[in-house]
Amino acid sequence: METVTNLNKDTLEAVQDLIKINIDSSEGFKSAADQLENSQHLERYFQECVAERRSNANELARVVGSNAETPEDTGTIRGTVHRWWLEVRGALQSGDEHAILAEAERGEDAIKHRYEDLLKETAGSAVNDVLQRQYAGVKRRHDQVRAMRDARA
Repeated sequence: METVTNLNKDTLEAVQDLIKINIDSSEGFKSAADQLENSQHLERYFQECVAERRSNANELARVVGSNAETPEDTGTIRGTVHRWWLEVRGALQSGDEHAILAEAERGEDAIKHRYEDLLKETAGSAVNDVLQRQYAGVKRRHDQVRAMRDARA
């Protein structure tokens, strides 16, 4: 029987994937905050998102560690490319909030969909409560970023 300290291989791989995606998301929000020129409120919001995603990654890393595995500690190549694009786009558009929020929302779509897929794949798993709670926060941030982007259109 699967327990939080005895997850099956597929569930562990899914958790490792979420660690990388949360690292990507954290770094993406940090890059977005760095691109802003005159919006302390939005920069603070992005820093809150950085902290939340790091917390998610750390919590998931503890789950992996409790299974005698080494948790991921870096993001994905795709996440690095997305951050690079965000930086280029931000530079070209001189810190335009709408453009930065549009890229942030695109990143939020990706993490939200990955959580949704993994929740289906790991339904009934011993780690499902953690994933459900984290997903609720991810969805809330996604919706907030989308609303901020739409308000600046």
